[in-house]
Amino acid sequence: MQSFEKLLKNNKEWAAEKLGVDPQFFNNLSETQNPEFLWIGCSDSRVPANEITGTTSGEIFVHRNIANVVVHTDINLISVLEYAVAHLKVKHVIVCGHYGCGGVKAAITHDDFHQVLNMWLREVKDVYYTYKEELDKIQDESARANRLVELNVKEQVEKLAKTSIIQKAWQERQAPTLHGWVYGLADGNLHALHTITPGNSSMDPIYMYKDLQ
Repeated sequence: MQSFEKLLKNNKEWAAEKLGVDPQFFNNLSETQNPEFLWIGCSDSRVPANEITGTTSGEIFVHRNIANVVVHTDINLISVLEYAVAHLKVKHVIVCGHYGCGGVKAAITHDDFHQVLNMWLREVKDVYYTYKEELDKIQDESARANRLVELNVKEQVEKLAKTSIIQKAWQERQAPTLHGWVYGLADGNLHALHTITPGNSSMDPIYMYKDLQ
């Protein structure tokens, strides 16, 4: 059996198991989608949102990319954000990074990863530059990378608050709350690092929008 065939076999077993517990599981799931959470996480295969949060299908709306960055020109991410916030009316948006992130480690180096990946990792390099004085004092490379993971999460949450999508939702319904979390690969624990409640961001006024339609 080839590796991809194993995935198909596992799927049939999983579906049968769900139906064995609840014969209406898939009927109920197909009727509506009403998640409370939008998860913006890293594409790393070791950080599956549903599994590490103990949630089931339909509870979390998920977007993943390398190093869990929020890029205001990324149509993929922005469309997910708008759908989750404006249409699904999620109550919480979580940016979740993880210690040992390969994208963050790569961003610290001077290696050439070719144009597209270099451009993407520039987002993390900019975070390093912002906190260069603090990070340069950390001698241990692993500790420095993990601190950058934390700072990167914080900065991405701050960038969410700067979007008109989030600000419009804050004006209309005082939600969602923004969270910055980091997942530990070594212990399986999530660590809450940063939270912005509706309307309580410390962003510079230049990023604030008025009379949003």
